[in-house]
Amino acid sequence: MRRAHRIAAITKTLVEQPHHIFAVGDFADLFGVARSTLSEDLAIIRATFENLNMGRVETISGAVGGVRYLPELTKDQVLQHVQEFCQRLQEPHRILPGGFVYTDDLISSPLLLRIVGQIFATQFQAENPEYVVTVETAGIPVALQTAHALNVPLVVVRRQSRPTEGPVLTMNFLSGPARQIETMSLSRRALPRNSRVLLIDDFMKAGGTLRGLADLMGEFECPVVGKGVLIETGWPSEKLIHDHLALIYLQEVNVEEQKVVVQPADWILR
Repeated sequence: MRRAHRIAAITKTLVEQPHHIFAVGDFADLFGVARSTLSEDLAIIRATFENLNMGRVETISGAVGGVRYLPELTKDQVLQHVQEFCQRLQEPHRILPGGFVYTDDLISSPLLLRIVGQIFATQFQAENPEYVVTVETAGIPVALQTAHALNVPLVVVRRQSRPTEGPVLTMNFLSGPARQIETMSLSRRALPRNSRVLLIDDFMKAGGTLRGLADLMGEFECPVVGKGVLIETGWPSEKLIHDHLALIYLQEVNVEEQKVVVQPADWILR
């Protein structure tokens, strides 16, 4: 197999399974080449990704060494993608009666959410999360793409338990500006004790859902290493949670003027 063919196959394998460590020897055996030749192939891939800001190809030395792809985005790339998302949110036809904003098509777009997942993975991969946790249902696509970018399992907390989940832990939490009491539950088999978890949700107003998820993780004795949310509203001003990372800040929805005021979060603009 020619070098160009090997590079194409290796690149596809690495990108499809980010963060997974592949043994260099396995690639060498697959293509029937010496390890030194394979190392030259990887050096070309690594330099190309670095020059084009397409993430990072990392070589790990040692007995369990190998090579892996990390889908890292630069700060400029994050700003560009989030600004494009904001432009889509500002389209007047998205405003619904009652001051709601239609986002279903955006949080169902594989292309947009793949990028969102990479942004969250870039920001939280240093915390080494072992699971991504979200609550059904709208947050699932965002969390799934984040889990894929980190190459870790996704755990979905239910509003109501299912018989197929076996024994569950159920707890009440305060949700929304009105502080309404809602319920969430999770199978006791879903998370091993002391697992490092990353909480991801699509939308946040008062922060009650994220706060409830964090409290539920405490019941499972699982440390929360990060909290990410795609869109955060500017209201209410008093939030139930503060140590989170939002990508988009929704300031105002003006139904009369058909205007949505939205911008990237401050940490992205800095």
